[in-house]
Amino acid sequence: MPDHNIVAEDTLNLEQFVRAIPKMELHCHLFGAVRRQTFVDLSVKAGNRISHEEIDAFYTRGEKPVGVLRVLRALDAHLIQGPVDLHRITYEYLEDVHNHGVRYTEFFWNPTGTVRVSGIGYASAQAAIVLAIRDALRDFGVIGRLIPSIDREASPDEAVAMVGWMREHRQPEVIGIGMDYRENDRPPELFWKAYRDARAAGFRTTAHAGEFGMPWLNVESAIELLKVDRIDHGYTVIDNPAFLEKCVKMNKIFTVVPTNSYYLRTLDPQRWALDHPIRAMVRAGLRVHPNTDDPTLHLVTPTRAWLMMMEFGFGIDDMRGFMLNGLDGAWIEDDLRQRWRLEWSADFDTLRSKLTVQEG
Repeated sequence: MPDHNIVAEDTLNLEQFVRAIPKMELHCHLFGAVRRQTFVDLSVKAGNRISHEEIDAFYTRGEKPVGVLRVLRALDAHLIQGPVDLHRITYEYLEDVHNHGVRYTEFFWNPTGTVRVSGIGYASAQAAIVLAIRDALRDFGVIGRLIPSIDREASPDEAVAMVGWMREHRQPEVIGIGMDYRENDRPPELFWKAYRDARAAGFRTTAHAGEFGMPWLNVESAIELLKVDRIDHGYTVIDNPAFLEKCVKMNKIFTVVPTNSYYLRTLDPQRWALDHPIRAMVRAGLRVHPNTDDPTLHLVTPTRAWLMMMEFGFGIDDMRGFMLNGLDGAWIEDDLRQRWRLEWSADFDTLRSKLTVQEG
């Protein structure tokens, strides 16, 4: 297994520094990480059920970008035909993040669509993804962990079924559950049974909440009722200062996405960096960790996502903090966490000493 080496250059510019610092991903969707050429190849293999023009549109992101959910649905409905396809996109995703200094990633996959729409059994699908995780560890040294994620547009019973599949076909690389897709009119409390069952089975838990401008109450429900370990997005927490302060005191980690479509679409471009909730979240003392969400569809890399945090006014010291937040938010053993805190901090400091241009 390859070692993670500090880059050999005597000096680093800011982008080289950010690319090289040890990072993890805690908020990325497997189907949102499909390479464009892989999307084309899958389409051709499926009989060109999606045109090249449509695929080009999927990978076009303008100043006021639309969401990507339609693309994820297209993969389920038309392109993912067997376990080999899941292996390919998983392996390629892990290769891609490895090239941006990501050493560990916990990524989402929605089994309900794979099973009910693509027609691939859960056991076969999970096995293909887990095999790709193991292959990538062997080939690149990157550690991958899978989070099967509830499709909140499906029924709560489907969510319970998903947790049952996870229990029946348990693998060490499959460590917890999430919940995503459209939050509108699908509040977290609808899925309390699935979260109860997951916790009882020893799985960790997270949930998308407060995305798409949805009320801060959804963040509260995810924390108080579903008892999640961390929150994905969570931006509207700033709308209730008392609850925001409670989250700060709870030391809750929020995985945030600088390329989130909703705020790029709704905020004035001239005010985007100043008015973005991520800026207010950090200023209030909330612990956040930057992520790519849907990297190829958002046209972003881990390096770019971290650089975008600097557009909110954060500096090198903040980046170190974000790195440590990720370590504290990750679902890893405490002894490994403490070892990585020492190793990653030392690597960060070595790289910082090579940085030629400081922020400011």
